[in-house]
Amino acid sequence: MGFSVSLDDLLGDEVRRDPYPYYARLHELGEAVALAPTAPHALVVHGYDAAHRVLRDPVFRVLDADHLDRAGIRWRDHAVIRTLQASMFNAQPDDHARVRQLFGQALTARRVTALEPAILRIADGLLDGLAEAGADGRPVDFMAAFALPLPSDVVGELLGVPERDRAWFPSRVRAFDAVLEIGPRSFREIRAANAAAEELTGYFTALLAARRAEPRDDLVSALARLRDERPDQLTEAELLANLIIMYNAGFRTTANLFGNGLPLLLARPEALAALRADPSLAPAYVDEILRYEPPVHFAVRVAAEDTEVAGLTVARGRSVLVLTGAANRDPRRFADPDTFDASRPDNRHLAFSAGPHYCLGAALGRAEGRLVLPRLLERFPALALAAEPGERRQLMLRGYDRLPVRLVDPEADRSAGTVRVDLAKPA
Repeated sequence: MGFSVSLDDLLGDEVRRDPYPYYARLHELGEAVALAPTAPHALVVHGYDAAHRVLRDPVFRVLDADHLDRAGIRWRDHAVIRTLQASMFNAQPDDHARVRQLFGQALTARRVTALEPAILRIADGLLDGLAEAGADGRPVDFMAAFALPLPSDVVGELLGVPERDRAWFPSRVRAFDAVLEIGPRSFREIRAANAAAEELTGYFTALLAARRAEPRDDLVSALARLRDERPDQLTEAELLANLIIMYNAGFRTTANLFGNGLPLLLARPEALAALRADPSLAPAYVDEILRYEPPVHFAVRVAAEDTEVAGLTVARGRSVLVLTGAANRDPRRFADPDTFDASRPDNRHLAFSAGPHYCLGAALGRAEGRLVLPRLLERFPALALAAEPGERRQLMLRGYDRLPVRLVDPEADRSAGTVRVDLAKPA
């Protein structure tokens, strides 16, 4: 096709803040574009059909140890990369299927359903805290006060992390996840990520020992039992690595679902009013938020043999950058893709990936959104942005670092029982 683009644009501040104009330009070039031969990836894959195919095609693999070794990366020197390589995140087909089957036996639909009362209990407690912090119209950081602690507490409840320990996780999860972002990382970021990996490994080692001594009805106890019953099916290193990845993924992506979704709704009063009037619409709203502003925008895959994508060749051993965030805005797949439309039919987005690495916690993330979003909107009818949100500079885990909101309108005439909803953002 003759088209090529540079990754410099994608890595630039302007595109990181708002990637969608860049994605729209890519869509004009077809479903994939070639990069320069010296680029770290052979192609950028941005069309929905092409991205869906790459994510499902067994020819394309995740970044395994052999690939990192060929690239000259001294990954064994870094605890964070050793953890990623021992997890399902970077496991090749046979190992991935083996470990995922065991984790799937523990993380059942029944267990997620049984967790719903805890999700509501945790949400109500945080909503109470929001109400207290935002009394008299004082601005509150929605991310710090609600969007981050909610999924952290929920995944902690699922795994069996004691409540007293859950506030310990977010800073370490953020440090660990920094290495997942596209582009080079600073020495300080890598050092912090390694320290976080070691601390998280130490924590789950101790928790596994405690649950083996006194099992409970939680996921860590169930997985410890499976590991001990089938030692040839799951190593201790794999168990620890996947517990860390499960906590991280269950925490960060769902936090960004709420953080990205709330400004979308506040900027669209008609959509907001429709959801408030009919909370049963929440599942469709959650999926449209995930399509329109997904918490994860890319994945990387490596060709295990010579192949092609959208008519472009990919040599064995070369990687491709799959822009799932762009695929979710592909006009060939989604009519009027830059419009938020919760009534959109057949909304099979790629926010949770596709194929064998489809997100194991997708059902839990959807449940949190479905249950909690209507509760939040019902509790605070005057909910509004108090200032511009913080910037979103990442693509791997795309979300606001802060989101100032007001929960009570200080100008409302409460004696008359009226509340004025003001969605205007202060300059």
